[in-house]
Amino acid sequence: MAKNYEELKLSDDFMFGKVMEDGVLCQEVLECLLGKPVGELTEIQPQREYRYAMDGKPIRLDIYTGNGETVYDAEMQNLNHKKPEDYDLPRRSRFYQAVMDTDHLKKNQSYRSLPETNILFICTFDPFRKGLPRYTFRNKCEEMPELALQDHAVKYFFNCTCQSEGVPDGIQALYRYIMTGEPLDELTGKLHKAVEAGRRNEKWRGEYMKELLHDDDMREEGRAEERANTEREKTRADAQEARANTQEARADALEARVRELEGIIRNMKQ
Repeated sequence: MAKNYEELKLSDDFMFGKVMEDGVLCQEVLECLLGKPVGELTEIQPQREYRYAMDGKPIRLDIYTGNGETVYDAEMQNLNHKKPEDYDLPRRSRFYQAVMDTDHLKKNQSYRSLPETNILFICTFDPFRKGLPRYTFRNKCEEMPELALQDHAVKYFFNCTCQSEGVPDGIQALYRYIMTGEPLDELTGKLHKAVEAGRRNEKWRGEYMKELLHDDDMREEGRAEERANTEREKTRADAQEARANTQEARADALEARVRELEGIIRNMKQ
């Protein structure tokens, strides 16, 4: 069930995208998560959509931004009563990477034109169930692990449920705020004020309601297509069964005719 607008938290992707439109806040959150400077962000695009073929799978990125040299895609992930494996985040990150690269490399451009990409999945669950606060993936050579591929693509998965020792205070506070909505430091205090202001933003409320209606329409369209596919499969199965029954009836008739002829031949011999 969709949440009421007043109930949205930073962990909800709509509010996350809206709050992170603030360039300063977005930069601070990325730097907190990555533990390094990201530079001034030149453009922040929430809910950016991609579709490169009419029948291709579309994607919608929660936050898409960059600093001119590196591109960042930040995604908020909630279980929503599913299992972590249901989301297949590793393959999803692979697809997102491919789509982002396609967007940047134009005809006749060198592969060197591809920017460094950082894909961040901020999870309100442990995506790999290993208890780590963060999982970082870079491509390396299996035969020589110290040899990195240097494709300038990094994928991060953040486990906001982790509160183990050794996790920097800033990240612990951010994780805690994402999970509970309780601000504990300067950054989470700023985020909390932004979320509270967002809940009073009537323009955002209207956009949220439109998004819910759009999602409902898409789900209904998907259900209608599924029903149509089911009906087509049923029709196909019925036709196959009818053909099988016809063939079986012909075989039975042929077998009966053979027995009849055999009987006639025996009678003639007698």
